[in-house]
Amino acid sequence: MKKCAVFGIAVLSTVIIIASAISHCQIPCGIYDDSMRFAMMREHCDTLEKSMNQINELSSAQPANYNQLVRWVNNKEQHADYLIDIITDYFMLQRVKLPESTDEAVVASYHKKLAVLHNILIAAMKCKQTTDPAHVAAIRQLVDEFEHLYFGKEAKEHMEHEHAH
Repeated sequence: MKKCAVFGIAVLSTVIIIASAISHCQIPCGIYDDSMRFAMMREHCDTLEKSMNQINELSSAQPANYNQLVRWVNNKEQHADYLIDIITDYFMLQRVKLPESTDEAVVASYHKKLAVLHNILIAAMKCKQTTDPAHVAAIRQLVDEFEHLYFGKEAKEHMEHEHAH
């Protein structure tokens, strides 16, 4: 019985350590790369879209290749989770701060950012539930919108520079 309890604690500890390593730290460490997070979100969208296409293709194939189908479903789930983690662990917990100002424009900007982030979370959840590429398109549009809100005036130059590469 003790061996089972020790094994269970070891497994639980390992899972907690791995989960902590995957998300950005919450110390806060002060090491942020916002541009990289936007690039990562776009890459996850590309992977979601490819996964959905592969799932749809493999689902209609005869005979069905269930092994590959399961792998693509798992991949889709994983990349939707990565998006969710970036939004929650990086942006919502560390970067989009509750304004100290009572200025209506500042508060409205904060609420708009939160609304867009929430809509990305909903679209990512829908990507997990379906293979409808419209949800990926929605995330892409919302990421562009959030990037503009987040970076402000320099967002246009930032987006043009990033999309040129």
